[in-house]
Amino acid sequence: MKIDLEGRRALVTGSTTGIGFAIAKGLAEAGAAVIVHGRSEERVEAARARLAEEVSGAKVTGNVADLADGPAIRALVAAVPNVDILINNAGPIPSAPFFEETDEAWQRYQDVYVTAAARLARHYLPRMIQAGWGRILCSAGATCSYTPGDPAGAARMVAWLTSKAALLGLARGLAELAAGTSVTVNAFIPGPAHTAEAHARAHMNPPYEDFTKEYFSGPGLSSVLRRFIEPAEVANLVVFLASEQASAITGATLRVDGGIIRTLT
Repeated sequence: MKIDLEGRRALVTGSTTGIGFAIAKGLAEAGAAVIVHGRSEERVEAARARLAEEVSGAKVTGNVADLADGPAIRALVAAVPNVDILINNAGPIPSAPFFEETDEAWQRYQDVYVTAAARLARHYLPRMIQAGWGRILCSAGATCSYTPGDPAGAARMVAWLTSKAALLGLARGLAELAAGTSVTVNAFIPGPAHTAEAHARAHMNPPYEDFTKEYFSGPGLSSVLRRFIEPAEVANLVVFLASEQASAITGATLRVDGGIIRTLT
């Protein structure tokens, strides 16, 4: 299978590092023109330059916006009025303990994860439908489907869990709004990935092999793979879902979690 996204334009929110960057790179490798997004001019430019260096002939630009800020999103869509592919990937770091979390912190989670994704979809989805083609993908989280044996994991990240679960409903609702068109909307669920954060945690608990074994030995994180997922492995799924080959997949939630969620559906 050869995925060709030549002529398509993609906006990947939260794409300066980690899974977001891997998705941006995968889309660029498939030929899409990619807009790298982040909150820092320095990080966006560094990611844009890195992507241009790693992908020969990449068509990549950058956009800086705080997605918790409505005017910033309006400025974003004014600067980038049309895209064929929207990847809602941005989000803050895991939340504080529920009883210690402030209203402001809680609201920021909802604003960045859910409200921003809705605002962007409200702008781009009608334009995709009018253009006759489009893809919207939302990054959810493994805890949204509940990992058996790990209630403590969910309890530690209530704000994150709530907002990520809301994205599942948003993606499904948007898919229904796009019914009968060539626009598809889906959610994807990555498992624990080998990002910079995970790598830093491993270095605080060396050696890395022992850290990985211990991390995945508990009842809630005993994945079938028994290892961290590489960001590029998540990107492979996302690039496929963004392609013409995935035209019959919409309103779905697909997992690339290493088998952590132990259910049949």
